[in-house]
Amino acid sequence: MWDEEWGEWLRQSPTGTELLVRWQRARDGMRRAGRAPGDEHLIASLSAASARDCAAAGFGCTRRIDRVCREPTVCRLDPFARSAAEEVPRGEREGPVQGACAGFHGFRSDFEVHVRFSGGDDRHRAVFWRDMETSVVRLWVDGVQVGAGTGLEAYGHWLDGRFLVVRAEGPDDHPRQSYGPGMLVTGIVSVLIHDAAHGSTRTLTPGPQERWTDPQVVLAGEKMRVYATREARAADVTDRILSALPAPE
Repeated sequence: MWDEEWGEWLRQSPTGTELLVRWQRARDGMRRAGRAPGDEHLIASLSAASARDCAAAGFGCTRRIDRVCREPTVCRLDPFARSAAEEVPRGEREGPVQGACAGFHGFRSDFEVHVRFSGGDDRHRAVFWRDMETSVVRLWVDGVQVGAGTGLEAYGHWLDGRFLVVRAEGPDDHPRQSYGPGMLVTGIVSVLIHDAAHGSTRTLTPGPQERWTDPQVVLAGEKMRVYATREARAADVTDRILSALPAPE
């Protein structure tokens, strides 16, 4: 059994044990206590958990979202130690890797959760919670709620281990706006960028001439380049260039 294989890790991780119990009891607990108390406790556990805690608790990983970790003998090991001269990778780890993957997924009949660690040293983590009844997505970064009322997608990605990028609903009055089945947000979308290093958030909204249907954000030094689509990025046709530095107080 997966929990027996992860037992050694859970015995030394109170946070992982708490997450395991809350995840196993999440559905029944929410029915007894109501939606808000149940999910807030689980979110708090996820916001404190390590990647190995998520794997040990039975969440699906980046490699296979619909089942628990199948490689605990590798994934529960300490992350690979790199020398100071080696560059720490900033992308998502995909298993089996020492220290476990950087992305995890959990599904229940009435909600789903997605966790994204920032890669490298896992200094930051994003927890996405999607209510299946209302399709409302809430987001926490390092335990603090971000982007409330923005109409977010239930996924996002990290840039350089610092900036979380998430699509959000675009403006209703955009001349190219569209709605329809299968859309997680809207046809024309905005982009939320959270700077985890400084705890600041900004939402970029496309103007009437900006057709952001699949926006791409690229970090280049101290600048961020925003492209309307993957094709625009490949052709290096930029819609916006903005500073990656925090705004002066």
